[in-house]
Amino acid sequence: MGTGTQLLEIARSFQLEGTPLRVDNLGDGFINDTYIIKMADSPVKYILQRKNTNIFKDVPGMMNNIQAITRHLKKKISAAGGDPMREALTVVPAKDGKLYHVHDGEYWCVTVFISDSVSYDKADTPLLAERGGRGIGRFQAMLSDFDQPLVDTLPGFHNISFRYGQWDETLDRNPVHRAGSVRDLIAEIEARRSEMLEFYKLVETGQIPLRVTHNDTKIANMLFDHDGNVLCVLDLDTVLKAPCLYDFGDSIRSYTNTGAEDDPNLDNVSMSREMYDAFLRGYLSEADSFLTDTERRWLPFSARYITYEQVLRFLMDYIDGDKYYKVKYPEHNLVRTRAQLKLLRSIESQLF
Repeated sequence: MGTGTQLLEIARSFQLEGTPLRVDNLGDGFINDTYIIKMADSPVKYILQRKNTNIFKDVPGMMNNIQAITRHLKKKISAAGGDPMREALTVVPAKDGKLYHVHDGEYWCVTVFISDSVSYDKADTPLLAERGGRGIGRFQAMLSDFDQPLVDTLPGFHNISFRYGQWDETLDRNPVHRAGSVRDLIAEIEARRSEMLEFYKLVETGQIPLRVTHNDTKIANMLFDHDGNVLCVLDLDTVLKAPCLYDFGDSIRSYTNTGAEDDPNLDNVSMSREMYDAFLRGYLSEADSFLTDTERRWLPFSARYITYEQVLRFLMDYIDGDKYYKVKYPEHNLVRTRAQLKLLRSIESQLF
């Protein structure tokens, strides 16, 4: 947050090409506050973000992860004859050389804005889903030989055992007395607990390996070129060492949903099997080279796993008083829960 004058002051703390003219709001993200910096004397634009330290406890570690990942990607892109400035994010350091700037206790970071690109809130054609799948598969493939350590900036992320610990504790506290009104939804969570834990044992025992993964692969986190191909994967805050199945499952949750993530009309919500098959086809065209047989076998279940986890997290945040996700109205997390549950049931009916 901040006034225009404060935002310009923050922008001037980074190694920008030229003089910042103004800083405008950009988008409406769940977690971070995002702005675009326009320059007085340069066509280059920049993305300025205030990182949410309630979620990201180690912003320096997170930015080190992003820098390491993007450098690796840029080398691969250059070797393949691509444009590393357009096909991978570019982190802009602060004037003191750090990858972030602290202002009034808030952490701010800057990347170069990638112009002449297209973004989507949702995939509306099988061709777009297939190309999105190819983009995520390519992202993972380029990082399949990345061997540097990464800071675990989100301990327990997609770890269903960890989530159940949070869930049980939230139900016990019931801080705003909402649990009683959603007992039907709580029962839906509990009915699937044992299956989810059985899947997670494969991760804990190493039968499903850890790789470099994005962990938030909705289509809004990709830029496309004007031919409809994935240009660049954005929003690398959540990059971790984790099963690549998480990225696949999260993509299916996003790409195949015929409604909105927070659709109040549940009749709109289902999994499009045509979109699922298209995304799978595109993903395997790039990822098949490094996937194990076990990973291939569990790809469909990962869609169920990630969607289920999102049902749990939206409902848990509702019961907890809306402390994690930004909400636009008091019942927003409950609406999200019901919409994601409808999607989960559709996935289960079509894939299992």
